[in-house]
Amino acid sequence: MSVKIFDTPDVQAFLRKVSGLDQAGGDPRTKRIAHRILSDLYRAIDDLDVTPDEYWAGIAWLNELGAAGQAGLISPGLGLDHFLDLRLDALDAELGIENRTPRTIEGPLYVAGAPVVEGFARLDDGRDRNGHTLVMHGVVKGDDGAPVPGARVEVWHCDTRGFYSHFDPTGEQAPFNMRRTIVADEQGRYGFRSIVPKGYGVPPGSPTERLLFALGRHGQRPAHIHFFVSADGHRKLTTQINIAGDPLVNDDFAYATRDGLVPRIVERDDEAGIRAYGLDGPFAEIAFDFWLSPLVDGVDNQLVERPRAAA
Repeated sequence: MSVKIFDTPDVQAFLRKVSGLDQAGGDPRTKRIAHRILSDLYRAIDDLDVTPDEYWAGIAWLNELGAAGQAGLISPGLGLDHFLDLRLDALDAELGIENRTPRTIEGPLYVAGAPVVEGFARLDDGRDRNGHTLVMHGVVKGDDGAPVPGARVEVWHCDTRGFYSHFDPTGEQAPFNMRRTIVADEQGRYGFRSIVPKGYGVPPGSPTERLLFALGRHGQRPAHIHFFVSADGHRKLTTQINIAGDPLVNDDFAYATRDGLVPRIVERDDEAGIRAYGLDGPFAEIAFDFWLSPLVDGVDNQLVERPRAAA
């Protein structure tokens, strides 16, 4: 179809009307954003000759996505979360701020209210018999390299089936399994014992998977561990590490892998190490320091307010 109507005065006036720009009232920022998004969508329908059948198939998909609660899953899958991080990186570069520990996406599976532990925590409840013991430890540092006593390290990850507590469809995990908030000691040190997580994929047959397949992509993630790291006088860091050696480290459907966030994992079977952590056999070890950045004019300009699950 060669007909193009987007640039006609009638359509442009209609866009102003549906986004509320032709009248007082409402929220000006919301109007501006709605006008831009609707304009881009109208133009795409015109330029790509989107048929009514295709349009309504898209609406049906959005309904399914909402019913499945997967908007927060498709967002990183379409690179939107990563794009927001790139914009924050660019803002930091403009301000002359160096992030020694890169930020990366939060994901949709954080749960507020995890138990608080001083110094060193046990994350898993020991029931995942397929899990290989992991010990991760390090120091939270400020921009000057000095340790940050009392920094809060919130950590969460999945089990060997790829399921997170509070979101486990089998209901097998106890609340806050593999979730803790660790308060760093007077030397800025944190540490935890858990199991090495596995990579996982989006739910089979889900609207998220169907769109990814239509794009010729997969919906798999490498094994990873999520973190929020915060302290007074510093900006809150949202990040995650990947488990080195996972074949999908550089092929993450959520685009969360970043240089500096794939620490070396060391397999240890020495008696001294086993005894030091009170273990009964070999374990994997990751040493990783977190570097925080200072507030900007007394404000955390990278703090993200978004709906999050709580328990």
